[in-house]
Amino acid sequence: MSEPEGGRWLEVTRAIRIDARELVEQFVRAPGPGGQNVNKVATAVQLRFDVAVSPSLSDAVRERLVRLAGRRLTGSGVLVIEAHRYRTRERNREDARQRLVELVRRAAEAPKPRKATRPTRASKERRLAGKRERAGTKRGRRSVGPDE
Repeated sequence: MSEPEGGRWLEVTRAIRIDARELVEQFVRAPGPGGQNVNKVATAVQLRFDVAVSPSLSDAVRERLVRLAGRRLTGSGVLVIEAHRYRTRERNREDARQRLVELVRRAAEAPKPRKATRPTRASKERRLAGKRERAGTKRGRRSVGPDE
């Protein structure tokens, strides 16, 4: 495992900055085709970020991030991002960090509160007209009884 290089902070938004010391990067062999190089060089990166204990996130952002992360989150609350799109460690590291930033940025956006609305008079009338039409159709399907 290695300590992340580069800047000391990972800028997500103006309000959210993740300390680089909170990120743990581990380089592993990349899956898939790649010739002889793929079996010798560990270019894929696993970026780990402990969402559960990170002081960089507010409780609301943490909650939304846990929902967004889905199966990328371990049982202990560690977000694991695997990047192996590129052939070099540096590009994969940058890709993993960028994906983390995007995920946290999406979690930082508070959902818009739903405004309660009422159906319009025209929509109520259309619904009732449809009900009358269906009732008439079903009435026409009834079998004629002996008293009718």
